[in-house]
Amino acid sequence: MIRTGISTLALALSLAAAPAIAQKKPAATPSVALTAAAADAFVAEAEKALGDFSIPASQAAWVNATYINQDTDALQARFNSEQTELQVKYAVEAAKYAAIPGLSPDTARKLNLMRNSLTLPAPTRPGAAVELATLTTRMSSAYGAGKGTLDGKPINGSDIEAAMGTERDPAKLQEMWVSWHDNVGAPMRGDYSRMVSIANEGAVTLGYKDVGTLWRSGYDMDPAAFARTTDTLWKQVEPLYQALHTYVRWKLNEKYGDVVQSKTGPIRADLLGNMWAQEWGNIYDLVAPKGAGDLGFDTGELLKQKGYDPVKMVKTGEGFYSSLGFDPLPETFWTRSQITKPADREVICHASAWDLDNKDDLRIKMCTKVNGDDFVTIHHELGHNYYQRAYNKQPFLYLNGANDGFHEAIGDFVALSITPDYLVQIGLLDQAKVPSADKDIGLLLKQAMDKVAFLPFGLLIDKWRWGVFSGSIKPNGYEAAWNALRLQYQGVAPPVERDETKFDPGAKYHVPAGVPYTRYFLARVLQFQFYDAACKQAGWTGPLHRCSFYGNKEVGAKLDAMLKLGQSRPWPEALEAFTGSREMSGQAMVDYFAPLKAWLDVQNKGKPSGW
Repeated sequence: MIRTGISTLALALSLAAAPAIAQKKPAATPSVALTAAAADAFVAEAEKALGDFSIPASQAAWVNATYINQDTDALQARFNSEQTELQVKYAVEAAKYAAIPGLSPDTARKLNLMRNSLTLPAPTRPGAAVELATLTTRMSSAYGAGKGTLDGKPINGSDIEAAMGTERDPAKLQEMWVSWHDNVGAPMRGDYSRMVSIANEGAVTLGYKDVGTLWRSGYDMDPAAFARTTDTLWKQVEPLYQALHTYVRWKLNEKYGDVVQSKTGPIRADLLGNMWAQEWGNIYDLVAPKGAGDLGFDTGELLKQKGYDPVKMVKTGEGFYSSLGFDPLPETFWTRSQITKPADREVICHASAWDLDNKDDLRIKMCTKVNGDDFVTIHHELGHNYYQRAYNKQPFLYLNGANDGFHEAIGDFVALSITPDYLVQIGLLDQAKVPSADKDIGLLLKQAMDKVAFLPFGLLIDKWRWGVFSGSIKPNGYEAAWNALRLQYQGVAPPVERDETKFDPGAKYHVPAGVPYTRYFLARVLQFQFYDAACKQAGWTGPLHRCSFYGNKEVGAKLDAMLKLGQSRPWPEALEAFTGSREMSGQAMVDYFAPLKAWLDVQNKGKPSGW
């Protein structure tokens, strides 16, 4: 499921926003008078070129992701390098037109989208783009090749992630955590500082104060107002997170004792089942209340008992969207998607959704296994595909989600509807085996260990980077500021002291790769807002977490109306089209987990809260 880590969907969307390279580069326009009419002409030329480029670029990206070898790597590298140079050119030209009077709302919006299309803009001076690309490539490659140790032996990134989720020996957890952060993060500290300097210079060229301001400008509101919005959302959900933190800290203290995990203060970051303490579901077995953790069924076992294979799982996911009134997926989806891992070549297995021709060439790329997690992932990924098709009549620059949190949230909110009731309706679960209400706390706690636990981490990564880009966090204080924010928002602390020879932010992929992260925080909040709206439209009256809107065409029609807008209108209008509200809100998430919060408050009574 696309939650953390850079998705290939994001890559495809990034490529789709790149300028045309088809044998000729766009003509330079400095000599053209900066008028509203000239801006209209520039946008029309740029949009056509961008659209023309996006198809072969997406095809190259698909081939590289599904057939990895030296040749496809070289082809993809060529597209990426030419894309960066030309994307900068278009963005700089768009910046020249953006402030002239008399622009139509459509032209002004498209100019801003072009200016915002680069996450790490290079300055136009000779050599800057090459140096920036070299730095980001070197850091990303170092991350990809990075290793920690376990029992003194090297262990790669994917294996160390898995081991952090299953190992319960605190000494071994500490070894993996420290070795990964020391080996991967610390060596890139100098490169990261240099990258910040160059990208900030590029942001100024585009008319922004710094890169952080550029990133916050992509939300149809003043950058400072957007930062305040994220703070407001956090304040809504913070009491829920604090209650979960208090409970989990108590259970970890029961497991490990005071020497390893104190009853007060922060939680040791390496004890939470994840390298970055961003999701805690892997330690559910340590915190589940007796009996409540047994839900009475296992979706993966049900799939196997009913003879499901990966294709049938995807067909079932398609059936959910069809039940809402969406047209079936095109036949090419079934002939061109990578649904299972090929036996004859290397591929990227990370699940992603693609639209290769901006019309109907929809595909997913997975290495599907018959289990409950992949069943959820399929419903999630198809959400991207149906979103892509819904907005395919929009002009090229509007072929995207209303904001970068929407695309992830669509699939996530549909996946929330995989409830026991839904499993009964599709014939996977017998009605007699639907868990009783006394299992709800276990169900909600398991959900919260991932969805609620993630919230502060999803927020603080960009809080740290905004400070770095603005200069309020200096290079000689990178590590201290990172740990201060982790303590402030997450209430976690590293297992050992960290000084300024370290660079723990670099041990999280999105930081060296320059991938904005606030989108994931927004998606976690928006998915519950969408889900709550759909359940109300469906007339659901029971506990929110048991709602399924499967088969409700009214929900489908309203959802389609929002999806069709793409990025053509400010996101509050898209949100209003489906939910009736123009404001993102964490209240639906609070309502969803309200029974758990009440239970946690009882468990936490008399125990210290906060850190």
